[in-house]
Amino acid sequence: MNKKALQSAIALAGVSAFALTACTGPSGGGTATGSAAGGGTITYGTTDKVVTLDPAGSYDAGSFMVMNQIYPFLLNAKPGTADSTPDIAESASFTSPTEYTVKLKPGLKFANGHALTSSDVKFSIDRVVSIADDNGPASLLGNLDSVTVKDDTTVVFKLKAGNDQVFPGVLAANAGPIIDEEVFPADKLMTDDEIVKGKPFAGPYTIESYKKNELVGLKVNPDYQGLLGKPANGGATIKYYADSNNLKLDVQQGNIDVAGRSLTATDAADLEKDSNVKVHKGPGGELRYIVFNFDTMPFGAKSADADPKKALAVRQAMAHVIDRDAIASQVYKDTYVPAYSVVPDGFVGAIQPLKEMYGDGSGKPSLDKAKQVFADAGVTAPVTIKLQYNPDHYGKSSGDEYAMVKEQLEKTGLFKVDLQSTEWVTYSKDRTADAYPVYQLGWFPDYSDADNYLTPFFVPGNFLKNHYENPAVTDLISKQLTTVDKAEREKVIGEAQTAVAKDLSTLPLLQGAQLMVAGKDVKGVDQTLDASFKTRLGVISK
Repeated sequence: MNKKALQSAIALAGVSAFALTACTGPSGGGTATGSAAGGGTITYGTTDKVVTLDPAGSYDAGSFMVMNQIYPFLLNAKPGTADSTPDIAESASFTSPTEYTVKLKPGLKFANGHALTSSDVKFSIDRVVSIADDNGPASLLGNLDSVTVKDDTTVVFKLKAGNDQVFPGVLAANAGPIIDEEVFPADKLMTDDEIVKGKPFAGPYTIESYKKNELVGLKVNPDYQGLLGKPANGGATIKYYADSNNLKLDVQQGNIDVAGRSLTATDAADLEKDSNVKVHKGPGGELRYIVFNFDTMPFGAKSADADPKKALAVRQAMAHVIDRDAIASQVYKDTYVPAYSVVPDGFVGAIQPLKEMYGDGSGKPSLDKAKQVFADAGVTAPVTIKLQYNPDHYGKSSGDEYAMVKEQLEKTGLFKVDLQSTEWVTYSKDRTADAYPVYQLGWFPDYSDADNYLTPFFVPGNFLKNHYENPAVTDLISKQLTTVDKAEREKVIGEAQTAVAKDLSTLPLLQGAQLMVAGKDVKGVDQTLDASFKTRLGVISK
């Protein structure tokens, strides 16, 4: 993360939240997940991978899923809702346009016995910003000026820009886990084994046993005092799979209770017919897209034949010829739908600028338009595209998806595609080190707000690290962040989508829904498939 750019260019940045009124006032807490622990241990299976359990070093779904179980948050979302509400906080509200004051519940403590105070809160948030790891969530805190401890239970967040419509949600998202300052170093990441040994947990569960990306044993934390209440089960196990076929087989045979991310579309269709399991679906928000590295893509700024007009023509030509409908139907059996914007359908302010701007104007590809942009920019075909995808984090079908992308591009005669794949733990690091000129990425939203799809990607120092910068886009994103009037904010969000569609730093492909498969005797799965997009094992029981 370029901290200087982050601090100056995205002074107004934030991400993923709801109306400010949803985040104020006292919280009840303590009973959100229903019955007390004792319903037996449940087992959750996934092909996702953990990058790190250190909140300062990850901004991915696999790591955050575990963090949601073990770390407390100042604000959270009650299962079945998307509203940010005080979690371990007693109250949280704006005490001025630029000051957000949080009062902690008294007597909080970590599983290691250390007291959890406002000093830990300041340490946790400041640490994310100061470490600014390339794979971390520091970009979410761009509007944070300072954190001040008033007393052991009171902390004040001073913001650079007032009327921030998203900051409360930032505290409930990836930058928000509260950790133990007596365990974590202030200036570097901590290994998973060191974290597990230090027991700096104060969420609904603690980690009892840990074998990274193989098996995690979670024990109910009797000292958790937050919004989510006591888990409805007696503990949980997270089992990791290298192959979704084995994940499917285990949930069918009852070896695991719930199968989460990611089963293939074919697997899901097959499981719909199996009377021993139930397929659960939740609100959509997942976005799959192609990222362009503005330095290393064809004609990129640091290439031997750098030419910004030709680089734009390459991006535009790809946008003209990609057939999203074919990918959605043939690869994903219509469990995904075409995406024509960086903000998925269903979110306030979402429009579809790419549908009109590229292809035939109705969502279908247009080879003639692709040839024309090459001719206008003086690009000689075929252009070689080094395209990278990930086979495990986004599901086994990624291989079929990107094989079809390669086929669609190459049959035009305009492109020759060098298609490669890399496992996620390596992929997540290499993509930020300019290793991939053009590559696959997916986004699993923190919260149900359009800003979640704008700020992390299109301001200087963004999470993509793709060297894209447009001051006009930055201004629009900053404006929507602090616009109180809902109608006006919706309009600005639309303008931002159109602006980034012209630049094409990313090329949206598909939008998908949440999916889990569970045994027929398993309860509570639908409660965690809500628009908060957080997996909460505490609501699941059998």
